[in-house]
Amino acid sequence: MTDDDELCLCFHVTRRKVLNFLRVEQPQRASQLSECFGAGTGCGWCRPYLEQLFRQAQAGDSNEPALPAAREYARLRTRYVQQGGGTPPPGATPINDGCPEDNEPCA
Repeated sequence: MTDDDELCLCFHVTRRKVLNFLRVEQPQRASQLSECFGAGTGCGWCRPYLEQLFRQAQAGDSNEPALPAAREYARLRTRYVQQGGGTPPPGATPINDGCPEDNEPCA
């Protein structure tokens, strides 16, 4: 996942926005990341990743977090929602069938 990929697919919040929020605002709790354009308040898929970034920021860890590539991240989020994990709000990144867009076979 690059800095310009969306971390919160419900509210289109990029990884860059979250990292900048952590650096500038220095939240005291992971839940305060919701103040970053609503991150984590939609379907809930991104919350574990937001918490991971928060913990790393609190620890002063500048290592690259273990986040999946953007396509895989979106595919896993689709599966999460389809299995009843959460409901994206209107206007969220669409939920597809979990298959890649460019005619690659589904796994």
